[in-house]
Parts: sequence; C-alpha cells; structure tokens
Amino acid sequence: MIRFFCIFIGTLALLFGIEMLSPVQQSVVHPWTGFLAYASAHIMQLFDGSIISHDRILQSSASGFGVSIEAGCNGVEAAIILIAGMLAFPSSLKLKLAGIAIGIVAVQGVNLLRIISLFYLGQWNYQAFEFAHLYLWQALIMLDVLVIWLLWIRAVARETPPPETEAPLAA
Repeated sequence: MIRFFCIFIGTLALLFGIEMLSPVQQSVVHPWTGFLAYASAHIMQLFDGSIISHDRILQSSASGFGVSIEAGCNGVEAAIILIAGMLAFPSSLKLKLAGIAIGIVAVQGVNLLRIISLFYLGQWNYQAFEFAHLYLWQALIMLDVLVIWLLWIRAVARETPPPETEAPLAA
C-alpha cells in the first residue's frame, strides 16, 4: 500500500509539473482544449446549427452566448489522476498502457458531455450553470475517473494469474 501511495503521489507531482511547463501548455494543452471546443461544436451542430467554435470558445451565433474552455475544464487533470493511479497499481506494462488509452478516451467522452451540458445550462440559467460547473460536474468527472480505475483493476485481476504459493515443508 505504501508503494502504491508513493508511486501515485510521485507520478502526480511529475505529471502535473510537466503539464504546467509553458512548452507543454503551448504545444499540447492549449491545442487539446481547442480541439475539445471544435469537437463539442460539431456534436452540437447536429442539433443546433447556430453553434460555432473558435480556439477554446464555444458560442451560439443566434443568442451570442458563449463559454471558454479553460484549464481544469479540459479533462487533462482528470486524465493525469487516472494515469497516476494506473501506473501505481501493480500490473503488466501492457495492461497499464491499454488501461490508460481506454481510460483517457472514456474520461474525455464524459468531458465532452460535460462541456455540452454546461453550454446549454449556461444559456438557460446562469445559477444552474454555476452550480453544475463548480460542484456537480467536478464530482462527476472524479467519480468517472474512480469508476474507470476500479473497472480497470477488476480487468487486471482477471488477467493476472494468482501468485504461486510454496507447499509447506514436510517434517
């Protein structure tokens, strides 16, 4: 348990430190955030043709309402927590990499739902938007990370053979 905790905390510190570096922000995080706005707009355009995106901004050309997807709202931090949990848990590199890949896709899928729902909530009622943005979706994204991690642990347990035990010595 101590080994898991130390690897988890160390990985979190390392990955969050890397994420905060200016070159990483400019070449990875900001483009990713812009892609999330673009992807959200394209999904929303299936139902609402007035939605446009520019960089990290989602906006309704009909109402003028818009939101900016900022740090903490792009799912990067949630993905880092998931990655740290998977890297800290004892399993094969193959299972870790598969879990990380599938987990990131799952976290970002839920994050797209979050962005879209918050956009429409903001158009409807700003107080509901604030509550959902600051409390409800924060908890739901972390719950998503926890559920993905627990499902991955369950899959790892099925794939990992139990340790062999030594037979007791006969007297």
